[in-house]
Amino acid sequence: MTPEEALAVFLRELDAEFPGFRLVDKEHDPLSRAIDRALRILTLGGQDRYLSHYHTVIGQRLYLPRSWATTPAVQKLITLRHERVHLRQRRRLTFLGLALIYLLLPFPVGLAYGRARLEWEAYAETLRATLELEGEAALRDPGLRERIVAQFTGPAYLWMWPFRRQVEAWYDAELQRLLSS
Repeated sequence: MTPEEALAVFLRELDAEFPGFRLVDKEHDPLSRAIDRALRILTLGGQDRYLSHYHTVIGQRLYLPRSWATTPAVQKLITLRHERVHLRQRRRLTFLGLALIYLLLPFPVGLAYGRARLEWEAYAETLRATLELEGEAALRDPGLRERIVAQFTGPAYLWMWPFRRQVEAWYDAELQRLLSS
């Protein structure tokens, strides 16, 4: 099966698991543009790629950045597997429960442990998907490690868990778990 065929199958599976699931273009969405402006202010310009590079699940919708159109099918699959984790979290925790945990607990900026826990679960799936779809060399790529660690410790997610060594230890343990199974 080609990556494009696998992507089409996965999208059908998402539709079946989450009736009402929709893909939305961020660039033309007023809510996404408002979030982009707020993030630029909150991070003093540190998060300036929300519309162009970040995928966002809100309710039954996955808001896509402008880069989605040129993203290779394998990368789309990896991203969709990550985002499916968030869709399942929303179903498990309810929309309001997920929003409270993700946005506020215990703090919205700096020590957002709730957001970090939810993202650790989703990034574990990113790593699993990377191994399955791109192989061990891609999983071991130091650039992937740095990109994921930076998501937790930098402005992209409002410095949700600024303890770099702890995030690196989580990453390394997850890598070992995947490679030993």
